[in-house]
Amino acid sequence: MTVDLYRRIVQIRDEGRRAALATIVRRVGSTPRKDHAKMLIEEDGTSWGSVGGGCVEAEVWQQAFEVIESGRPALIGYEMKDEEAREEGLICGGTVEVFVEPILPDPKIVLMGAGHLGRSIARLAHDLGFQVTVADDREAFANRERFPMAERIVVDRFETSLLDVPVDSNTHILVVTRGHSHDQEALRAAVETDARYVGLVGSRRKIKIIVEALLDAGLAASAFEKLYAPIGLDIGSETPEEIAVSVMAELIALRKGKHRLSEKQEFVRAILKQRVRPALADRAEI
Repeated sequence: MTVDLYRRIVQIRDEGRRAALATIVRRVGSTPRKDHAKMLIEEDGTSWGSVGGGCVEAEVWQQAFEVIESGRPALIGYEMKDEEAREEGLICGGTVEVFVEPILPDPKIVLMGAGHLGRSIARLAHDLGFQVTVADDREAFANRERFPMAERIVVDRFETSLLDVPVDSNTHILVVTRGHSHDQEALRAAVETDARYVGLVGSRRKIKIIVEALLDAGLAASAFEKLYAPIGLDIGSETPEEIAVSVMAELIALRKGKHRLSEKQEFVRAILKQRVRPALADRAEI
């Protein structure tokens, strides 16, 4: 079946799925395919088109999944040996270079909180190509007039506001509500989703109190594996607009593989470690 690769790419992105596109960019000597031959590899293993013989495509196939996972392109070179070339019906071997690029849907951001900070982040996130969803329990704040850039606006209690929001591994949830108790409600809902990233605004002391409260309420420590806190790069930001810049810079760095936020994850893990270990010790004494 002949497939228009470009139409297929649009369909994949519209459906929120991922793939990798491999293109021959250079060849020397005899190779099975000519320059610019393409092959599309979807994340479920389905492929369309071809960039050459079995050995070349096996190499490209493996690289494609690494590219899909990392989100970063790669240039690979393959030298076809004479015996491999003869199997492909060629007189002698050659060298081929293949550029493999990720095909990813637009990143999604869910803002739990429609105050000044949420509004500033929404504006910048939209300009950077993120699909924006805003959730708040106040219709006076979560409305189309304040958030014309949002694709979805949810007016509901924070603990239930994500029930009808499609959240997947391409989603980043930011908890930026107006108060401590609302942050706790929103964070509990957020960490129980499939989001790639969950961020909580605030001081380390506040974050520690909220995480410990949720642990005391019965939430498993494993639920916080995707929590990065406090959010934003340390650039000395103070105003909502400045904080929005620091937050979006952090998300861009994470998506580009330039910043893994290990320090923030370690901070959360330290909180969990302090609470889980004493609990285990208490059980051992019983």
